[in-house]
Order: sequence, then structure tokens, then C-alpha cells
Amino acid sequence: MEKRKITKTAGIVIDILMYVILLVQMIYVFTGNVVHEILGICFFVCLVGHIVIKRKQLLATFKKGNKSASRRVSDIVTMLLFIAIIALMVSSMGVSRTLFPWFRLAGSTDLHVYLATAVLTLAVLHGGMHGFIRTKKKKLAAALIAAGCAAAIAVGLALVPYLNRHFKTVEIDYSEAVSGEKVSWNGSKPLVVYFTRVGNTDFASDVDAVSGASLMLANGELMGNTQLLADMVSDAVGCDKEAITLTGEKYPSSYSDTVSVAGKELNSGARPGIEKIDVSGYDTVILVYPLWWGTIPMPVAAFLEGCDFSGKTVYLIATQGSSGYGSSVDDIKEMAPGADIKPVMSIYCDDIPDSRQRIGEWLRQTN
Repeated sequence: MEKRKITKTAGIVIDILMYVILLVQMIYVFTGNVVHEILGICFFVCLVGHIVIKRKQLLATFKKGNKSASRRVSDIVTMLLFIAIIALMVSSMGVSRTLFPWFRLAGSTDLHVYLATAVLTLAVLHGGMHGFIRTKKKKLAAALIAAGCAAAIAVGLALVPYLNRHFKTVEIDYSEAVSGEKVSWNGSKPLVVYFTRVGNTDFASDVDAVSGASLMLANGELMGNTQLLADMVSDAVGCDKEAITLTGEKYPSSYSDTVSVAGKELNSGARPGIEKIDVSGYDTVILVYPLWWGTIPMPVAAFLEGCDFSGKTVYLIATQGSSGYGSSVDDIKEMAPGADIKPVMSIYCDDIPDSRQRIGEWLRQTN
């Protein structure tokens, strides 16, 4: 009897600990990458303990019998949760930078966030269904489960991106981030053209170097994400680089205000004034740009439409804080007629400081 009581208590403690770890993992912006990966290992250790303690109940999930509708739903949720956790485990290794840097399967940051959200939501539903089966107040239980699932989805898909965009300060050693193995370029060397907020924004003196705002501190100096990537390309290939620079009014210091201005520019089809960039002496251009409102910033549009890209090859590197590259590729093709536009490499904002090796591999593959 005492052993059963201890086992039950241990099961409750492990379950609570797993929920706490999941929630803490969602706010990794405050814990840092190393702690995030270690807590991930702790979660899966707890999962093993949970399976051992609840093995009889879990085995009953796969048994046929005269089960109630709520019990069948609970069994389905349990199976889905197990599948999602396994997928999350693989994804966790794929995005690891510290414990499993050699593992590259399912290495999408976006996929990892979606899977973590799915696991948290299914875990809430899994726990809620156990309470639903036991309670007589079914309507209240159903309402609480729905609210819990909605909150879990909001945490994963809204709160996490918000925290990451507004609170994650990034500091790097410039030389360590940029320097790496050189790449032999076939033919004449390309021109790297990039657009960044730094140099195009009237920053306040106390502006934060936040990754979601496309900023970082490189050896104590404010730097843009896309500028760092352009420097990585230039270092790898040994080529020239040019920044797209506004000649008129600059963007506001606040990230949210810049987003608002950029949205108005997109809707109005604005083409801000920029300094002239001469691409005539280059056969190839590598364009590095942030994704704004699902496409290129309007200063990048002004650059594309202001140059003749006929017969030139254009490689694309897009940075983003959500997923993919939106409609930017199609828009670039329209704005640079006659150019051979190559598939885009999309880089998540968190991954930019550690992208030197990936940049080198991409350059070797594309050239």
C-alpha cells in the first residue's frame, strides 16, 4: 500500500514537473539556449519516468473494449501526444546548437515552435480529459479544457514570437561570427547587396539590440542582422558589398513604428529614395533582405527597379522572424525582369549569428 502511494505521488510530481518545463521552455528568450537544451533533456527524462509509472494505463489505451466516447477521445489524444512528443524530440535535436550540433534532421526552427505548441496543447487536453472523465460537471470541465487549449496555442503562436521579437538581446563577437572557411567562386565574383535598419533608422540612444527588431551588438556596436550575413558572404567569397541606403526620411527607432510605416509603404506602393548602386560591372548579385509584411522592404524594391538586371544571376537570402519567405521571390522576379532568380535561402532571426558555416555550405552548393 505504501509503495502504491509513493508511486502515485511520484507520478503526480513528474506530471507537474513536465508541465512546468514545457511552459519554461516556451519562454526560452529569458533562459538562453544552453538552459533551453538542458531542460529539453530533463523533459524527456521525466517522460520516461511518466511512461514507466503509467505503463498500465498507457497499455490500456491500445486495448479494444466497451469504452465510453470520452474514454475513446482520451485514448486518441494520448496517442497523438505521444507522436507529437517523438516528433518534438527529433526536432529538438535538429535545432540544437550545443548538445547535438551534428544532428540536422528536421532542423527547422519554425517546425520546432509548432511542434512545441502542439505538445503543450495536447498535454493540456490529455490532462483535461482525465478530469473530464472523473467529474460530473461535464460542461464546466469542457469549458476549462477549451480555455486551456486556447491558452496553450496563444502561448506558442503569439506570446513566444512576441517575447522573442521584443526582449531577446543579442551580443556577438564580430570576428568569431563572420570568419570561416573560404569558398572558391566560379567566374567573376558577385556583388553582395543588403538592406538593414542600421543606417536607415533614426535610433534612440538607448535602443535595444533585439533579434526580432533585426538588431544585435557586435563588439559593442549596433549592427543589423542582414549586414552580418552580407559580411559573412563577403568574407567567404572575398567579394564587394553595398548597403541600400535611404536618402530621405529614415525609419523610426521603435520596431513597432517601423512595422507600421513599412505597412503603409507597401500598401501605397511607395519607392523611397535611395543612394544609387551600380550593378553593371557584375554578372551575379547576392541580395540579402529582411522579410517585411511577407515581402521585401520598399527600399529594396526601389533598388531592384532602379537597376538593369538583364542577363544577371540573382541569389537571395531572406531573414525572417516567423516562417518562409512570403511572396518576396515572386515580387523580386517582377521587379527585376531578365534576371535569373535563384531559390531563396530563408534564415530565422535566432539563427543568424551562427549561420557562417551554413552560408559557406550554401555558397558552395549554389555556385
